[in-house]
Amino acid sequence: MNAVLSSPAPHVIDVIDQLTGITPSSALDRLRAQREQARTQAQQSYLALFAPAEPVASHFDIADRFAVATFVAGLHGQPDVARFYAEALAGQGVAKAIEAEVARGAAQGPYGRYPEGPLSVEDEAGPVYTVDAAHRAVLGERLSAALVHAHLLVFHPRDASPAALQALLDAGWRTTEIVTLSQLVAFLAFQIRVVIGLRALATPSA
Repeated sequence: MNAVLSSPAPHVIDVIDQLTGITPSSALDRLRAQREQARTQAQQSYLALFAPAEPVASHFDIADRFAVATFVAGLHGQPDVARFYAEALAGQGVAKAIEAEVARGAAQGPYGRYPEGPLSVEDEAGPVYTVDAAHRAVLGERLSAALVHAHLLVFHPRDASPAALQALLDAGWRTTEIVTLSQLVAFLAFQIRVVIGLRALATPSA
């Protein structure tokens, strides 16, 4: 009986390498290779959120994850990263709505209030983001609520509260999905910081 030879698994491009323009055997490639475990874990985190091996058993589907990621990258002022995630939305009605909401949600931050105490001197008021009514009709209540929560985590982390979580629950989000949403926003912040750092290292000093 002849053995059945399986074809090799397709090569998955490391997303941070792609966003940074790292090529094999380059100086940055060798630099990242010194932290191979961190490199692998970053890629695995991306795959777990955006290309899971098993079908997503939740209402937080992959398309909505890319929409939130596009929004978050835009809020961080990283258009190249935003375009990477927006590619998955090409041809969908939500793409232009997300792009417009990035412009509406642009801010500096961090804003918010600390609990009463020594850190209160750093309290700073900031804009409270809401989704445009016309875009809400395109995005739907669930995704609109996710954008509001993502904006809170990016610019108003001090103002995270039970009321903010309740707003997601009221929009139909389950507890496990809220955890995934928060993980996604945190992952994007990490990924973007790494990309910015690597790009800085790749830029020749004056």
